[in-house]
Amino acid sequence: MSRIGQKSILVPDNVVVNLEGKTVIIKGLKGELKIVLPREINIEKNEKTLILKTKKITKKTKSLHGLYRQLVYNAVCGVEKPWEKTLEIVGTGFNVKSQEEDLVFKLGYSHNIVFKKKENIVFKVEGSRKVIISGIDKQLVGEIAYQIRILKKPDVYKGKGIRYLGEQLRIKPGKKAKTAGETGES
Repeated sequence: MSRIGQKSILVPDNVVVNLEGKTVIIKGLKGELKIVLPREINIEKNEKTLILKTKKITKKTKSLHGLYRQLVYNAVCGVEKPWEKTLEIVGTGFNVKSQEEDLVFKLGYSHNIVFKKKENIVFKVEGSRKVIISGIDKQLVGEIAYQIRILKKPDVYKGKGIRYLGEQLRIKPGKKAKTAGETGES
């Protein structure tokens, strides 16, 4: 049995969970999410808890058990309090601004990059160097954050680019620093 899959999910008072066959419908203050369970996984609803169970134990059902338990848990948490990812922009002249519901990035290219608003995602710009992406679907929030990050990945030599808040980069020494260190030791 999956250890994560065995844990029960506590449903808060302001979240409503409906079961329609293999579809789990989760409604909260922030929105509604639907999750379709595979045929190997069953779900039981008690007063304030949800428990996922497997029909028979195989390697595949063990992995699906933990995965779908976590997906349902993330949906229950997301409709109560939205998930957030924060990106920071590092580099001279690099910035972001909000234009209606879209984001406009200035990342050292000859043109500005416009990132269009996605459905069920909210963008918030703090200053000119921070972007907060929030939404009820954890997977979608992470995917959009990654799509924004790859517009200008952090440079390994100078550290310029878009990175997650608090992300630590291993900065490589440049060619000059590397050769100066080698000649000084001899």
